[in-house]
Amino acid sequence: MQITLKIDDNTEAQGIFGLHDENIKFIEDSLKVKVFQKNLNIVIKGTSVKAKKAKNILEALLQEVRSGRHPSKKDVSLFLKSKEPKKKALSFQVLEEKNGLSFDGKSIGPKTKNQRDYVDAIRKHDIVFGIGPAGTGKTYLAMAMAVEALRSGLVRRIILTRPAIEAGENLGFLPGDMYEKISPYLRPLYDAIYDMMDPERIEKYLETSVIEVAPLGYMRGRTLNDAFIILDEAQNCTSDQLKMFLTRLGFDSKTVITGDLTQSDLPGGKPTGLLHAQNILSEVEGIKFIYLTGQDVVRHELVQRIIEAYDRDNKKDL
Repeated sequence: MQITLKIDDNTEAQGIFGLHDENIKFIEDSLKVKVFQKNLNIVIKGTSVKAKKAKNILEALLQEVRSGRHPSKKDVSLFLKSKEPKKKALSFQVLEEKNGLSFDGKSIGPKTKNQRDYVDAIRKHDIVFGIGPAGTGKTYLAMAMAVEALRSGLVRRIILTRPAIEAGENLGFLPGDMYEKISPYLRPLYDAIYDMMDPERIEKYLETSVIEVAPLGYMRGRTLNDAFIILDEAQNCTSDQLKMFLTRLGFDSKTVITGDLTQSDLPGGKPTGLLHAQNILSEVEGIKFIYLTGQDVVRHELVQRIIEAYDRDNKKDL
């Protein structure tokens, strides 16, 4: 059987074929088909089933090229495993616009308009800031999106990080090695992910670094490709720390930064880098800021009342 896929120009063909034609060679070896370019067509020869599968993968690669990406052999491998490679090529749009995500029978999803805007922003942007008080679902919803992205094969790992600064405590005075010292600061991230995956799988993922939980300082010098990265409690970052973190973003990755501008624990009254980022990045294309309020609190109703009381008190001081 022979099938053709029409392309617009040779640049598209180069993007689909990959460096040294590695993408096409991988498809040919995996599906036992023959693929070649003829004018502005890509021709696939093989058995009916294999040729159709190859065409679907080539269409997925073409979508990637037209979206400005440079698909690699890794992408081909992902598409080969997918029943719907074209849908996978839409990247995080595969996280469909539905009210909830299901995790082992438990439905998790946005419950307020601002939360829906937040989830929608995560789908559509590579960097999203979720700013608001405790209990508004900033971290929890970001974690749900991260787990769904991992489960769908859109990323190969989840990276969770926080600055290790809390209420003036000093890591040097805490017992144990570095990971034991930082564990209390990262506990909220563990709590969220244990709500969405079974413990055995989490332990396996932690051992193999599919899920990585680490303090912010451990991000320095790295390039984070093919990952869903969540920075929690970003109000405790300095401007330099937040700049360092934001510039870690690699290809095929998504970053969500959460924080509460009213609860900085930075020592000595240092200004929070989250506010600085808000001031200078709010108009940058590809970055989205979402603001949640006390009306978005989904914890105990007293939490919402407490937040509202503190808001009223803060306004008195203005």
